Amino acid sequence: MSKDLKIETRCVQAGYTPGNGEPRQVPIIQSTTFKYDSSSEMGRLFDLEVPGYFYTRLQNPTNDLVAAKICALEGGTAAMLTSSGQAANFFAVFNIAGAGDHVVSSSTIYGGTFNLFAVTMAKMGVEFTFVNPDCTPEELDAAFRPNTKAVFGETVANPALVVLDIEMFADAAHRHGVPLIMDNTFPTPINCRPFEWGADIVTHSTTKYMDGHGAAVGGAIVDSGHFDWRQYADKFPGLCTPDESYHGITYVEKFGVEGAFITKCTAQLMRDLGSIPSPQNSFILNLGLESLHVRVKRHTENAQAMAEYLNAHPKIEYVNHSGLPGDRYYARARKYLPSGSCGVVSFGIKGGRQKAEEFMGHLRICAIETHVADARTCILHPASATHRQMTDSQLEACGVLPNLVRLSCGIENVADLIADVDQALAKI
Repeated sequence: MSKDLKIETRCVQAGYTPGNGEPRQVPIIQSTTFKYDSSSEMGRLFDLEVPGYFYTRLQNPTNDLVAAKICALEGGTAAMLTSSGQAANFFAVFNIAGAGDHVVSSSTIYGGTFNLFAVTMAKMGVEFTFVNPDCTPEELDAAFRPNTKAVFGETVANPALVVLDIEMFADAAHRHGVPLIMDNTFPTPINCRPFEWGADIVTHSTTKYMDGHGAAVGGAIVDSGHFDWRQYADKFPGLCTPDESYHGITYVEKFGVEGAFITKCTAQLMRDLGSIPSPQNSFILNLGLESLHVRVKRHTENAQAMAEYLNAHPKIEYVNHSGLPGDRYYARARKYLPSGSCGVVSFGIKGGRQKAEEFMGHLRICAIETHVADARTCILHPASATHRQMTDSQLEACGVLPNLVRLSCGIENVADLIADVDQALAKI
């Protein structure tokens, strides 16, 4: 499919082009295994000599077709699906950083990802330094070490809604010979394509806007194909030296800089950890992707209207939304997110944690859910839910104050959403 096609057309058409008499919709290949006529044919697959499938724990045709669509949306060279966004972030980092290595990360990232990095991966011997996303270039440079293998950030942080300075973080990463990994879940490639600003790897929780209907958990990893691993072969031996667990293949030699990262991630990590989505879930994801460009526009418009309403309400202490002229990320968002950021607004209720919880109890349309970026409006108090494992100081570092409420505007009529919030605020 032509790379000149607009992103709206890619949402509908990319990834799968049926042949004569073939299914118009992406077929669901609901099979664990694939038959071959000879052992030698299968052996060539195991040696990565030819493309194909032998076991769905590694790859599946349905999954690959949907991954190809996401790859086209982000403008990458290779992509893969995972069973969740958490798996995508773990795989993206662990594919190049192991025991004894170090990673620099923005501190204002999703609480589950923070816990993955600060606790679980720390037990695996990978150390993280968390930096303020608004740090200076000098402060960012100071966080690097000789054993640093990557930089990680979120385009728009969940739930603090910090807009990362992608170019600054990419420049710092490249000065130190490592890639920038960006979680682009909230904006989606409809509102931001991080590769155009210097990022090297992009991840997604496809559970969110990409699916968009609360139906299928999933994740994705996309490689830009721009980072030259060979230039820093000593830093990335897993990509630049023979993999004895996979027939001595050297990934960058066999698949080039465009395909080495995703191939290694599949052949090693998916093989050993098996965090693959079911083909049925990938089929559901693709249905969501076909309307992504339509839904994200409505989400974004609804959030802008909600933010403007909240910003003028006397019971609201603060509003975080980069579409507001007074927001501290307004100028940065105009650069990276000129069409808007996403459908999420976070705000603080005057009176603290107790008033925030009381407010949510009065809502009728906005549902309290551990979810976000859905066609239906949902709301959450992160300090008592997704971020409850964090200390007060960690919460502050993440931009999650005790009275912060995260409101994910769906695609309902925005007047109904504002009326629901208004009547709930009137009762506290």
